[in-house]
Amino acid sequence: MSRLIEMRVPDMGNFKDVAVIDVLVKPGDRVEPEAALVTLETEKATMDVPATAAGVVETVHVQKGGTINQGDLVVTVRSEEDVAAAAVAAVPAAASSAAAPPPAAARPPATAPPQPAAVAPPPAAAPVPAVTAAQATVPESPEALAPAPIDEAGFSRAYASPSVRKLARELGVDLGRVRGSGQKGRITAADVKAFVKQVLTGGAAAAAGGAALPAVPVVDFAAFGAVEVKPLGRIQRISSARLHASWVNLPHVTQFDEADITALEATREKLKGRAAKSGVKLTPLAFIMRACVRTLQQFPQFNASLDESRQNLVYKKYIHVGFAADTPNGLLVPVVRDADRKDIYELARALAELAAKARDGKLPAADMQGGSFTISSLGGIGGTAFTPIINAPEVAILGVSRASMRPVWQDGAFVPRLMLPLSLSYDHRVIDGALAARFTTDLAARLADPQALLEAVP
Repeated sequence: MSRLIEMRVPDMGNFKDVAVIDVLVKPGDRVEPEAALVTLETEKATMDVPATAAGVVETVHVQKGGTINQGDLVVTVRSEEDVAAAAVAAVPAAASSAAAPPPAAARPPATAPPQPAAVAPPPAAAPVPAVTAAQATVPESPEALAPAPIDEAGFSRAYASPSVRKLARELGVDLGRVRGSGQKGRITAADVKAFVKQVLTGGAAAAAGGAALPAVPVVDFAAFGAVEVKPLGRIQRISSARLHASWVNLPHVTQFDEADITALEATREKLKGRAAKSGVKLTPLAFIMRACVRTLQQFPQFNASLDESRQNLVYKKYIHVGFAADTPNGLLVPVVRDADRKDIYELARALAELAAKARDGKLPAADMQGGSFTISSLGGIGGTAFTPIINAPEVAILGVSRASMRPVWQDGAFVPRLMLPLSLSYDHRVIDGALAARFTTDLAARLADPQALLEAVP
């Protein structure tokens, strides 16, 4: 006689009419103890109702979108023992049926040729190990075989039930990258499986975070008021793809520091009149670039790039420094080639010429290629700090904000000093925090000693 087990909602505290946001089983499904049957959502948390015994689901008594209370019937399950007994009983019946002679009308004629002996079935194939979403790519290098790291902070914030989180862990899926299709954007088991399928069919690009990135919701802004649509400029359209690629593919970290440029500014004020007579505008950026060149020579790792395999670091014997130029058409990055072979005045002249070409729309593509390090200076506009995006395939970029006069404790007293904020973004695959801190410390020291920056280039 069959034995049915009723599985009900356990004690949920004082919650009433709890929403059923997902039904995880259907009739005919086999369940094990503690397997999730349905997912409920209260005002404070999401929880699964677990199975209390093993068996096959006979009837599901709740539906998605409904409500439920403590003690309500969730599913009816036929016990595992009854299912096994039914299967065993079916075997002798099948055997006796096979042993009984067929009726006369069904018997083959005596002259019928003998039937060939039955071929034994092939041995069962060895189980195939599970492949995680991060591993489901065509490996181009040993590094590609390792699962992509999960962003634990994003994983913990993802809106998903415990059972979905468990499934994501088993499949190696970062929930922070999965777009939820459930109520209020909740991530379902189907969403996780769809993500894995997308990675399997999308290849390395999807696993790297390109096509698999969750999409930004499409909003009809006109539904909330009047709007005006203007197309992006040509330069913005071109640069946006590069900036996005750099941001999603390079693990950015930003080191913040400051440099005392009191002496540097005093020196520049003394020299800019003489420089102007020679047709050179001696800006702070020329000093900053010169200091960067010296620091890059001390820390060549910042003047390098990863090769295509990401297994080797390419150290460049040249130092071509790019600088962000604000133009009417958008942001451009001209490159001062061989900046290590130019003194302060030559750097200032090159900066002025390239900036003028950029503003006039006459900057050739060749003057924006080959950079090995970039400086983005907002000092002439304002701000105290920012996080510049690395100009890939470079591995670092220096952001410079507006200098300000502040009291600094020196020799037992506060003295007014002109302090320059520095923001160094770097590729954490190549550069660690300690090296970045040493870089900005060295750079600050060089900016504090302007006379060394005025020395002739050997």
